[in-house]
Amino acid sequence: MTIVRGAIGGVAGYILGAALLMSIRAAAGSRAWEVESVTAGAWLFALTGWLLGVGVWRYWARPWFGKKEQVYTTTGWRRYFDFDTDHKVIGIQYLVSFLALFFMAGLFAMVMRYELMGVGEDVLDADQYNSLMSLHGTMMVFVAVAATVGAFGNYVVPIMIGADDMAYPKLNALSFWLVPPVLVALTASFFSGGYDTGWTGYAPLSVQSDVGGLFFNLAFFTLGLSSIVGALNIIVTVVTMRAQGMTWFRLPIFVWSIFITSILSLIFTQFIGLAMLMVVLDRTAGTIFFDPASGGEPLLYQHVFWFYSHPAVYIMILPAFGITLEIVSHFTRKPLFAYKWAVGGLLGIMGMSSVVWAHHMFTSGMAEALRKPFLASTEMISIPTGFIFLSALGTLWMGKIRYTVPMLFALGVLFNFLIGGITGVFLADVPVDIQLQDTYFVVAHFHYVILGGGIFGLFAAIYYWFPKMTGRMMNDRLGKLHFWWMMIGFNATFLPMFSLGLQGMNRRIADYTPDLADANRAVSMGGFFLGTSFVVFLYNFLKSWARGPVAPSNPWGARTLEWQIPSPPPHENFEVPPVVLADPYGYGEPDSIHADLGVTQSESIEEGVEA
Repeated sequence: MTIVRGAIGGVAGYILGAALLMSIRAAAGSRAWEVESVTAGAWLFALTGWLLGVGVWRYWARPWFGKKEQVYTTTGWRRYFDFDTDHKVIGIQYLVSFLALFFMAGLFAMVMRYELMGVGEDVLDADQYNSLMSLHGTMMVFVAVAATVGAFGNYVVPIMIGADDMAYPKLNALSFWLVPPVLVALTASFFSGGYDTGWTGYAPLSVQSDVGGLFFNLAFFTLGLSSIVGALNIIVTVVTMRAQGMTWFRLPIFVWSIFITSILSLIFTQFIGLAMLMVVLDRTAGTIFFDPASGGEPLLYQHVFWFYSHPAVYIMILPAFGITLEIVSHFTRKPLFAYKWAVGGLLGIMGMSSVVWAHHMFTSGMAEALRKPFLASTEMISIPTGFIFLSALGTLWMGKIRYTVPMLFALGVLFNFLIGGITGVFLADVPVDIQLQDTYFVVAHFHYVILGGGIFGLFAAIYYWFPKMTGRMMNDRLGKLHFWWMMIGFNATFLPMFSLGLQGMNRRIADYTPDLADANRAVSMGGFFLGTSFVVFLYNFLKSWARGPVAPSNPWGARTLEWQIPSPPPHENFEVPPVVLADPYGYGEPDSIHADLGVTQSESIEEGVEA
């Protein structure tokens, strides 16, 4: 079995790397075994062994050494546990893996809110709480960064542009199989003392934490490598493999969002890798990048970290914007309003995202002269974001809205992100930020952007493309129950946190003053209500995948290419290469046909609507 072979390869790689490093250390006169130095170096050997074991050797590297390449033999459900190069299989692998990580992080959140229900340390002490909080934050950020791009960027983008696969199928499989070691490293961090730095991992605290902090750095570094590889593949695919007639301004808006997200990932992820590498070197090799007593500069970490991590906020939210605009057009039966302005908004966000990072650092002690420029740039990035909102609102205006489950989640993205965006304007203002820094106001703002925007967008995508991916329909009533349960629970949880922040409650603490007890109890009850909503989703998801009603090819009556082929799609996606004739949003335009696939667009849409 692939995973077993990978595990054996990973363990063998670690042992080989550890033995080699211990020999070098002994030869240099140092103590042979030093857990962090040996583990950091052996991780590269373990990662290599894992990848060779899961399939890189059998399906990819053999021809490099003059051996015959092996062909794929697995079929059915076993494909999802193998080194499969079909972009559709890889998309489902990403989706299931990150949903599992999402639910695990959610369980940690429930434990945290149980601890915060009352004054005092009841279940967790301060160190345990901070470790659990850090792991929860890291997992959720990983889900927000990679889930939508990995799952739906892989599954639907090639089909939406008329391609038969990604540009580099084997590299695509490699990008996914870098993800399981990330989960192993996060698990190892929990069982090796944890880390109490939060998901930001600020130095020099992160240099001094237990061994769990090293595994946090290795996990972040490895996921960054996966993101870079995946982003490069998507960019090349969109640039070079569009169908005949698929010009740039005929691209579905979701493709634009994934394309621009991938550019951000490719450019900026290397900086978080650099930040993690410097911390690892400070921990294991005696460097002093962040040691102020020896001439290092702690602020260097924050600058490098946020130079990636603020663009990463848009890596988390741009796919949700794309799916929201995609769904809004299809379920209002209207052309996407101001399509080119929406594309311009996405491009504007991409361009400005690299000049706003230091608004996270107004209270860090950085040069005061930098405050005004970063205040101005942070305020200005709301302008291209406004283009996207205006496109959505213009499309909704006087549309024949169908309140399907995907449409409800898309509307939820707009509502929640509006609150997150407005409160972000407050935090861009230096005097306000100084007062609210490190309070629950920041926690609420961040969750309205990432969970209320990005994760609601992820669920919109799941409900929208579930019929395409599985050939089954999800239960509509359970889907609507999940939406309203999640929407009410989300706002009941995070809206009161703005008030807690204004009252001065600090984030990342296990206790608080008695006057905040009632508000925290209400927040915890809202959190438990929110958490139980995902039980409804999980039941609906699993039952529908196994025994849901068979989905027609085009249940939504949409016009984009993925809905003009069978569900699930055949291996090569299209029997013949499609020829794109117009944009995909020509609702209400007589005789408008998006693409020629041998069957007219109108016939395909009518079949889907009737079904």
